[in-house]
Amino acid sequence: MVSAHVQAADVLVFTDQWHPVEALDNVRVIHLDAAAEIEAELESGLPADPQQAAAIVRQRMDDGGNNFQARLATAYQGVVDAWSLGITKIPAIVVDERYVVYGDADVSRALASIEAYKRDQP
Repeated sequence: MVSAHVQAADVLVFTDQWHPVEALDNVRVIHLDAAAEIEAELESGLPADPQQAAAIVRQRMDDGGNNFQARLATAYQGVVDAWSLGITKIPAIVVDERYVVYGDADVSRALASIEAYKRDQP
């Protein structure tokens, strides 16, 4: 069991749709391909005419309103966060912006590994 002092706010999980994770309900999971998925929604079924396509994309963005803008901003912020933390592989479970476990899709197990490492270090 992961100790109580690892708070959900201190844990970030970076992944994508191809690397599903078993995350705790209160852990933030950042899908690094979310921005590409949103862009694909915008580009779906566009006509070949660039002017018509641009008008349709603008309309889709307007129709999405604040929710769309927030989704897009959150998606790109996740990419920025991963880059700023130096994430090199996924899935990556990060605690306290200091400890990371790569390649483990089980967040509880990764958190337990980090806790064990922290206990063993002077």
